[in-house]
Amino acid sequence: MDNHTIIEKVKKQGRTTLTEAEAKEVLKKYGIPVVAEEAVRTVEEAQKAAGKIGYPIVLKGLGARLTHKTERGLVKLGLKNKTELSDAALYIQKAAGSDLEGFLVQPMLEGRREFVTGLFHDRLFGMVVMFGLGGIFTEALEDVVFRIAPVDEVEAGKMIDELRAQKLLGAFRGEKVPNRNAIIKTLVGLSRLGLESKDIKEVDINPLLVAPDGSVAAVDALIVLGEHKEKATARQTVKAEAIGKLLYPKSIAFVGASPVFGKWGHILFTGVIGGKYQGEIYLVNHKGGEIAGRKVYQSIAELPCPVDLAVVTIPADQVLALIPQLKEKGIRNMLLITSGFSEIGSEGRALENKLVAEAHKAGVLFLGPNTMGLCNPHISLYCTASTARPVPGNTTLISQSGNLGTQLLTFARQEGIGIRAFIGSGNEAMVSIEDYIEGCEVDDVTSTVVLYLESVKNGPRFFEVARRVGRKKPIIALRGGRTQAGSQAAASHTGALASNTKVFDAVCRQAGVVLVENTMSLLDVSAAFSSLPLPKGNRVGIMTLGGGWGVVTVDLCIENGLHVPKLPNSIIKKINQILPPFWSHANPIDLVAIHDADVQKVIIAELLAWDECDAIIHMGILGRAGFLKARLKSAMVADKNYDQKFSDKLLQRQEEFERQFIEDSVKFMGIYQKPIIGVSMALGDTARAITAVDKSKYKGVAFPTPERSVRALAKMCAYSRWLNG
Repeated sequence: MDNHTIIEKVKKQGRTTLTEAEAKEVLKKYGIPVVAEEAVRTVEEAQKAAGKIGYPIVLKGLGARLTHKTERGLVKLGLKNKTELSDAALYIQKAAGSDLEGFLVQPMLEGRREFVTGLFHDRLFGMVVMFGLGGIFTEALEDVVFRIAPVDEVEAGKMIDELRAQKLLGAFRGEKVPNRNAIIKTLVGLSRLGLESKDIKEVDINPLLVAPDGSVAAVDALIVLGEHKEKATARQTVKAEAIGKLLYPKSIAFVGASPVFGKWGHILFTGVIGGKYQGEIYLVNHKGGEIAGRKVYQSIAELPCPVDLAVVTIPADQVLALIPQLKEKGIRNMLLITSGFSEIGSEGRALENKLVAEAHKAGVLFLGPNTMGLCNPHISLYCTASTARPVPGNTTLISQSGNLGTQLLTFARQEGIGIRAFIGSGNEAMVSIEDYIEGCEVDDVTSTVVLYLESVKNGPRFFEVARRVGRKKPIIALRGGRTQAGSQAAASHTGALASNTKVFDAVCRQAGVVLVENTMSLLDVSAAFSSLPLPKGNRVGIMTLGGGWGVVTVDLCIENGLHVPKLPNSIIKKINQILPPFWSHANPIDLVAIHDADVQKVIIAELLAWDECDAIIHMGILGRAGFLKARLKSAMVADKNYDQKFSDKLLQRQEEFERQFIEDSVKFMGIYQKPIIGVSMALGDTARAITAVDKSKYKGVAFPTPERSVRALAKMCAYSRWLNG
């Protein structure tokens, strides 16, 4: 009987669950190894089957309603003879009652290692394949990994490798290595089953048992039927070129302009003017008059000419009436700052949906609503509530949280991270996160995409777009709502429910999206990606002015999946010629406080030329100018004979040393195409993560702690591994 026939039979009987025997018949047809077994109806038939299989055997109750057999005592293990089998059968008959339809007779398989695998339908992303540690530890340890279908052999292998319990996937206590190909076939088979059988809602194989000889078999299986209720709704996609036009307006009308300090209608236009935007600016308010010495038009119709962008801050209930006015005036783009739409509930959602429909009819594209604005430093356009004005760069920042996004702009300014554009996406009524990512794909200025996410509108499209764009440009993401409470907050904040965290993380991993855990990491990792060449592997050479730093950094490297290889004799001999004999003679290279530019330059060159080194971390070489300045100040207070010129000259020499070190490092990165990342001693105003070098696409990167440097480098290595996988 083929799968379709089995499933149709079950549906006709009004059932939503296949029996264990039916489930295994379906699984076998997809190449999934299942335990040899026989389904019978009576005790006598069970005894005959046991005689053919050979004792000891396992006896299970069989029935469509018997989905949790172990909990009901309907599984009897290690039955050695007919008497034990008969006693077990009588017990099962009594315990199962009218739910019993027969028995399942299986050989008693030995094996200490149990895994779980399965398939389920996620409303946002579709069919998801799962693999993890099974048996009684499944829920306790939650050592599971996920992938959305389709899953091929390569992706299935990655799932196996991501399991934390790797010791169980090798030779274990005298038992052979599990048959990896059989596990891969199981995962790929489940993926095919999920895509080809639209009636299947869930599959559970627990345990997938590993025998002492390494063979693998599904010992228990459950298949549940049901409808696939998709969460994603059909919506028009936005062309990438249209998003680009939003970022390059030559003229802006501020609709709802206000003379009152602190109001949105005042903050935005004064911020744009203060940021030295060079385009034409028009103010619109139904009261007319003047604001800040500028004429105020009472309506859009009064504007002397069409404008490229309308920035709207009027109340939500007035926005719908604005659409025909924009159409009549030929204004095709709107930045809708106003809140009071889907984020407040069903009434606001209805208003938002109507606004979208009318905007589509009118040919008006709007960003938002409920957004904190946008900025494009390349044309000095800073149309946000933030006073931060980051320098032009190649990192595009898209945030579903306006406040968090503008905070990131402040961090970017402080750290020297160049921004290509910032977009607070708001409720994403017309332009979704998927549209923005596609916009970044065709934007020649963007080299790194940074996202703060709380939800996605279309799971499959997000996956496909992120995976495609990620092959060209790294996408770095922080997701809010990872905990249950956080997820509830995100839903009320954005007007959309967040996806299951583990599934979302798996989607990002599968698509090559670089996930980070906090806002600072979001900026650190984006700084590293936008400033350094991508490492080809995970092997790190470390040089430090202090031994303790080196020890801590090695630990951090190992914990973050980086490798610290041993120095070859050739490099040790070379360093012996330039460092005192008490240097570490190992990786990390302890410079024993030798602060000599020529020495450091030689060591960096040796490490970069070494085939077993993919990246360098240096510590304590940069940021000493601030310490020196403080020491000189103390010395001059203590000793009036110190000359100010001497102090200034000493400080200047240190600053020139650090500047030259960065320039040399950037030059080396261009030659060897290997990243060099630092840990700086700089404090306060002198601490900047990024230092630009003229006429170079690479930059100096140094963070104030080893943790930040190592984690940023580890994320780059993980992305490189995905690209090459």
